[in-house]
Amino acid sequence: MRWTSLEITYRTKKLDSICNNFGIARKIHGQNMAEIIHQRINEIRSADSIEFLIQFSLGRCHRLRGDKKDLYAMDLIHPHRLLFSKVGAIIYCVRIEAIEDYH
Repeated sequence: MRWTSLEITYRTKKLDSICNNFGIARKIHGQNMAEIIHQRINEIRSADSIEFLIQFSLGRCHRLRGDKKDLYAMDLIHPHRLLFSKVGAIIYCVRIEAIEDYH
């Protein structure tokens, strides 16, 4: 069986820049938040499925409910979360949707 990691796409170019350029993440969110954002992106890249992230509680990954029922969240620095979704029917692709406090 071939191991497959999750592919990541981004809702905006700004999110792409924040998640893939530590300097930009640090400038916008500060050192500690930038470190956690990049840790979460690495955890997503290393996982073979969203279910793996949930099962092993990486970043306290969980599916959201209500008006965000199609999204998943991972903890950043409280109260912020990294939000992502599955991309269509593609099992091994997620799209980073936002970095926000949705509470």
